[in-house]
Amino acid sequence: MASKNRITQLFNIEYPLIQAGMIWASGWKLASAVSNAGGLGIIGSGSMYPEILREHIQKCKKATSKPFAVNVPMLYPEIDKIMDIIIEEGVQIVFTSAGNPKTWTKHLQDHDIKVVHVVSSVKFALKSQEAGVDAIVAEGFEAGGHNGRDETTTFTLIPMVKEKLNIPLIAAGGIATGRGMLAAMVLGADAVQVGSRFVATPEASSHNNFKEMVVQAKEGDTVLTLKELAPVRLLKNKFYQDVQELYSKSPSKEDLIELLGRARAKKGMFEGDLEEGELEIGQIAGLIHEIKPAAEIVKEMISEFEKAKQEVSEL
Repeated sequence: MASKNRITQLFNIEYPLIQAGMIWASGWKLASAVSNAGGLGIIGSGSMYPEILREHIQKCKKATSKPFAVNVPMLYPEIDKIMDIIIEEGVQIVFTSAGNPKTWTKHLQDHDIKVVHVVSSVKFALKSQEAGVDAIVAEGFEAGGHNGRDETTTFTLIPMVKEKLNIPLIAAGGIATGRGMLAAMVLGADAVQVGSRFVATPEASSHNNFKEMVVQAKEGDTVLTLKELAPVRLLKNKFYQDVQELYSKSPSKEDLIELLGRARAKKGMFEGDLEEGELEIGQIAGLIHEIKPAAEIVKEMISEFEKAKQEVSEL
């Protein structure tokens, strides 16, 4: 690993490998395991009430002495409380998503917090840079969960963003191996953010039924849908079929909201209801074949990255 890497220097971590902050998957156990292994672990606050987040931050601080981050989707209803807790607990790195980076960046930076914003287009990458963020995550539409409307793939998005950006760039979407990591970095990324691969770990807080379904998924088993609300990539199951059936009737936005209902993602990913739940995962699930500890994944990815780098140099 190059010692001059902008992301490892910015976050004071060993490897330019970041675990995504995913709802119902990334609590303190996963975040601390990844941080202890030399990457950057992230607690996903999107599925946590403020006081639950505080508990996760405190447990994470006990479980690792290394840097970790908190991911905050800015659609969050109690975002003021979330940000207060992050500052009170001395979190040093925050990843913001789904909202305007101008809103919180300066406030967090005034408290010596590094801010990274997640985007899915060149336009929003530039807006984030203007807002003064320390780095950005550019996420291709291969990624699981909430996603960009434009369906720009990681392979095209990263070089397009790199061309216009001066600040450090983290690639996300469809990366689950050391080779994928190398490819993203060759395209101009300083680091990678990995989500789906870390769902299939004992440390992820998701339900085992969901983890098993991820491991069994094949190419073509996920789809991006519900664009009228917020585009989301899901595994095909009964709930997805219900969505498709509703689409065949040219539904209004209200019809879609009614079908989605409340806590659909919690039902699927956390409670393990594989029929009625929303099961968010990336296209790369087709390459994930077993549940294994987070530290092992980090180790494997880094050694595969080094090996692939060697092979590429001989081309």
